[in-house]
Amino acid sequence: MKKLWYERGQIIMAKWIKTNFPGVRYREHPTRKNGVRRDQYFTIRYKLAGKDKEEGIGWASEDWTAAKAYDRLKELKENRKSGEGPQTLAEKRKIEDARKAAEKTEMERQEKEAVTFGKFFNDTYLPQAKGDKKERSVTREEGLFKVWISPVLGHLSMKNIAPFHLEKLKRDMTAGGQSPRSVEYGLSVVRQIFNTAKRLGAFEGENPTAKVKFPKPDNGRMRFLTHEEASTLLESLKRKSADVHDMTLLSLNCGLRFGEIASLTWQDVDLERGVLTIRDAKAGSRYAFLTEQAAEMLKNRTEGKPSDYVFTGRKVKLDRISMTFKLTIDELKLNEGIDDPRLKICFHSCRHSYASWMIDEGQDLYTVQKLLGHKTNVMTQKYAHMAENKLRDAARALSMALRPQKEQAGQDQTGKVVNFSK
Repeated sequence: MKKLWYERGQIIMAKWIKTNFPGVRYREHPTRKNGVRRDQYFTIRYKLAGKDKEEGIGWASEDWTAAKAYDRLKELKENRKSGEGPQTLAEKRKIEDARKAAEKTEMERQEKEAVTFGKFFNDTYLPQAKGDKKERSVTREEGLFKVWISPVLGHLSMKNIAPFHLEKLKRDMTAGGQSPRSVEYGLSVVRQIFNTAKRLGAFEGENPTAKVKFPKPDNGRMRFLTHEEASTLLESLKRKSADVHDMTLLSLNCGLRFGEIASLTWQDVDLERGVLTIRDAKAGSRYAFLTEQAAEMLKNRTEGKPSDYVFTGRKVKLDRISMTFKLTIDELKLNEGIDDPRLKICFHSCRHSYASWMIDEGQDLYTVQKLLGHKTNVMTQKYAHMAENKLRDAARALSMALRPQKEQAGQDQTGKVVNFSK
């Protein structure tokens, strides 16, 4: 048997040369040298299932010799006799490749598990958050991580973080004077980091936050404006800032969040139908319905290009309400003597006022939920007590209507029973 070599487009016949080891032979490379001799390529020959088989071993330049090739041949023969281990070079190479792949996988797994929580936050989570989240949210998360989360978890590998570490984080934040809402926020950041790591394949296993009880802070705003307070506020704002006045009016009349108002472009305004398209809201896009006052206000504003923001006239979106709003609230003393933050009037109180007024006008919670853009009724339940009061009043009215006429006649206008002498 001869081997064909291709050298500069010409076919060169290579002869097989026997060695002193049975079943081992080699051929020489026509041009390549290994030291002073031509490079040699060794093969082994044996019978397998009654058929002749030959497999290549390797080059002398790769540190192969006839003796080493013979040792490999003996190993395969012994395996065939014992029925254990690879019986051909192809099998041996396949097993070796699988072993190397397994070692590589294990090494990658160990390297992945060795990544600390702090390194993943700084190298992966934070850059991604900066591209996906608002600047204020990223700044808040960075602050929580640096001050509270990193001292407890930053040096630990993600696989070694357990629920008791998170309980320590809760204790430290609480002892440090952080509110239940801040503690909840801190744990939420930890949960998001683990979820991101799992999604990217950097962490395997259960998210440890799943076994930790999150605080349930009652941060919901409980105060809303009366119609008189709202009217006074709008009159005062109108003298100070047309934009702040118009944004406040829109929130009071349509129940919009500040972010939804700031995101409004002229292409979202349909005055003919009396609707606004609220895009990318918390619960998805929806429509908001204009009152006469809100529609009139928008008509009086200078309309820009379809892509221009309604409340800047440019392609730059506002990121917060002007301080004019707070200063006006202070000037009107609407928060005077109130210490509980939940009872203080802020811009978001305009949205709560809208919901409260709707319920006061007899609208049910489901309708209010849809108007506010709540995905579920969980957030809308804060107004349930108002709806209950309306239902209770209705039940009392029915009760009065069903009372016997004589019993009703025995009550004066204050609802007190009048005793008649016989």
